[in-house]
Amino acid sequence: MSSFPIDRSHNGSLKCLEALSSVSEKEEFDFSKALDRPRALNIERQRSFDERSMNELSLGFSPRQLATKVDSSSRLGDLLDHVHSPRPKSDINTPGSVTLDPHPLTSEAWEELRRSLVYFRGQPVGTIAALDNSDEKLNYDQVFIRDFVPSALAFLMHGETDIVKNFLLKTLRLQSWEKKIDRFQLAEGVMPASFKVFHDPVRNHETLIADFGESAIGRVAPVDSGFWWIILLRAYTKATGDSSLAERPECQKGMRLILSLCLSEGFDTFPTLLCADGCCMIDRRMGVYGYPIEIQALFFMALRCALQLLKQDMEGKEFVERIVKRLHALSYHMRSYFWLDLKQLNDVYRFKTEEYSHTAVNKFNVIPDSLPDWIFDFMPHHGGYFVGNVSPARMDFRWFCLGNCIAILSCMATPEQSIAIMDLIESRWEELIGEMPVKVCYPAIENHEWRLVTGCDPKNTRWSYHNGGSWPDWEAPNCKACP
Repeated sequence: MSSFPIDRSHNGSLKCLEALSSVSEKEEFDFSKALDRPRALNIERQRSFDERSMNELSLGFSPRQLATKVDSSSRLGDLLDHVHSPRPKSDINTPGSVTLDPHPLTSEAWEELRRSLVYFRGQPVGTIAALDNSDEKLNYDQVFIRDFVPSALAFLMHGETDIVKNFLLKTLRLQSWEKKIDRFQLAEGVMPASFKVFHDPVRNHETLIADFGESAIGRVAPVDSGFWWIILLRAYTKATGDSSLAERPECQKGMRLILSLCLSEGFDTFPTLLCADGCCMIDRRMGVYGYPIEIQALFFMALRCALQLLKQDMEGKEFVERIVKRLHALSYHMRSYFWLDLKQLNDVYRFKTEEYSHTAVNKFNVIPDSLPDWIFDFMPHHGGYFVGNVSPARMDFRWFCLGNCIAILSCMATPEQSIAIMDLIESRWEELIGEMPVKVCYPAIENHEWRLVTGCDPKNTRWSYHNGGSWPDWEAPNCKACP
């Protein structure tokens, strides 16, 4: 496979993705062995991605070339070790020396990012969702958990770690608040979707106001917030080389509360998480209820991060054992039943239905007539992806960008599957990217299907917002989370 047809000198983020995609498992990984590695604060680590020479990075390897360079001893637990980069802290109000991209847009982006900083009692605690100057700001002036993560990673790479630490601690405090929607009390481990700083001019006092879904449009539940928090805590630990924050009792308790929610036993027959619609970045009704790929990939990555962060005490060991078992089951389920390539597509086309046996091939009773017409032209000869959703008698064949990219970064995808995903992006560049940032999902739903799936949502008409559009779109033109 050739390199992507773009100027790589202006696309540092893509090179990071390619480098990370190469750190994958060569065989079925024993998750329990990840705990055998010593945890010392001052360990000589392998050079990180951004510590390597720019000459090496500018070669522009394709994902296939990078995958061939992976040493056979690479293991799943080493993913974040390869991006470890303790760097000297720079002043929060100074752009500093970011050498990842010399393009003038980089300086402009940093200026916009710093304009979006939110301060609480004199300390930076996050960035607002968008610099929106319209009259109807809605909740774009709040700090969203998921939206701050790309900003946090930029700050960590820039050596500005205090803002990330402040964010992690403030949101952890919000987790402990009493959470009620009408007369229903939410679970203790639920993390907020967003928060804002309220300034009382009379008392000259600032307080934080959190939204756990009780104020959100449609009252959607922020299932992904807890996962993003764990992932960011792991990133902070690796970037600073300091595990003292993660080892604090309140952080350990916060992780256990989040894990208790998603590892609890119930009526589930699958290792995936059952979710309502609008539970993640796609926070409006878009037919992602059930087992959406984005939540499953984030769940997988958060479990892997928690495996490294939890202390080996009495409470921690119990969760570690549960995590290891769940990771084995989840990785098998996702790689077996969510994966779609040309071979699997042909198998689905020939599925028999109404199979009653533990030896059934069509285990979810997917009806072949449910295959959409567009899928046969969309699927390349060399390529594949994780479908949007799999549940009894239902397979959502739409392509969802974030879920598939997280699957690569977390090594939920095998090395072969990771290469296939990148092959598909290259083969369908015009459909998935074109002249705009990468589309949230593809293809857009329209006409009668749009009415049924979205409830006639005027913000999710075809090719806009979450429905096949690019984020940011016209809704938030200055949003910093642009892919």
